[in-house]
Amino acid sequence: MTEARLTLDLDALAANYATLKAEAGGTELAPAVKADGYGLGAGLVARRLWDEGARGFYVARLSEGVALRKALGERDATIHVLDGATPGSGPTLVQAGLIPVLNSLPQVEAWNSQAGKGVLEAAIHIDTGMNRLGLRHEEAAVLTASMDRLKHLNVSLVISHLACGGEPEHPLNARQLTRFTDAAALFPNARRSLANSAGIFLGEAYRFDQCRPGISLYGGGPRDVADDRIKAVATLEAPILQVRVVPRGESIGYGAAFTADDTTRVAILACGYADGVLRAASPAGQVWFDGARRRILGRVSMDLIAVEITDCDAARPGAMVELFGPNLPVDEAAAAAGTTSYELLVRLAGRARRVVLGEA
Repeated sequence: MTEARLTLDLDALAANYATLKAEAGGTELAPAVKADGYGLGAGLVARRLWDEGARGFYVARLSEGVALRKALGERDATIHVLDGATPGSGPTLVQAGLIPVLNSLPQVEAWNSQAGKGVLEAAIHIDTGMNRLGLRHEEAAVLTASMDRLKHLNVSLVISHLACGGEPEHPLNARQLTRFTDAAALFPNARRSLANSAGIFLGEAYRFDQCRPGISLYGGGPRDVADDRIKAVATLEAPILQVRVVPRGESIGYGAAFTADDTTRVAILACGYADGVLRAASPAGQVWFDGARRRILGRVSMDLIAVEITDCDAARPGAMVELFGPNLPVDEAAAAAGTTSYELLVRLAGRARRVVLGEA
């Protein structure tokens, strides 16, 4: 067997949910399962989190919401779509029982019109400093001053999103908290949600009625660095295809990016960027094998990676090498490639053979 192996530990996912739940106190957790559950499988993830007590979920795209509704079957979950009521999406949102997070006055008008003479549930997104999606405070004030625009809507939730939650001392956190508190007061009957994974750890003031954890459910630390409280959910491993000796002065891989200073023993792994290992992982990247971290040598290619195994007698064809997991946290593997655990996880390709642990 020569393919890479991606192991998904749903018991670790459940443990992370419990950790975040304990930190959040009595606040509801509504997991973000967008981007196919951060690359791990939205249906698989959501079904296990439902078993752990989650009743609300967030997706980004309409298609993700439709797929998640199907995957959850008869479970009566609340599914919010962060893109909101985009043009033409209204009938599908209604049919699938999805709740749009309305991001602009035109979206509010479109969803209000979609309701006809009835009433549709909605969430309102307030931009408090991220400057991506959402109504600015003055737009929200205009909206609530003219209640006809909300005549057929039940605004059950107001949300915003922290730009710098992973940096506790960043002044924008406090500014966003104040702006959100002020804007949410315009909707006194709505529940409030501000905190993501990082926001949960900023303190009680940020938690409100609902928190929306994402990356820390899946093994990433809330501050983009490894955190002992968060367990590895995804483990990517690859078998050794060949062990070879590279003489001093010879190079390895495309572009001759690495030249051996001395005679070097090398393991060639059956894994590459087609399996989700970022090409940028070299030259700083490492793997875990036989009780130690070992350097990636030369460029990561589509299907192969070279790793230094000098003085390692355990290396032989078929032996499995950890690219990230319990021994090499996903945050550290991502940092070596100059990115975050978010990107590394969502880029995991379908070629790796998937093994699921802890599935009911």
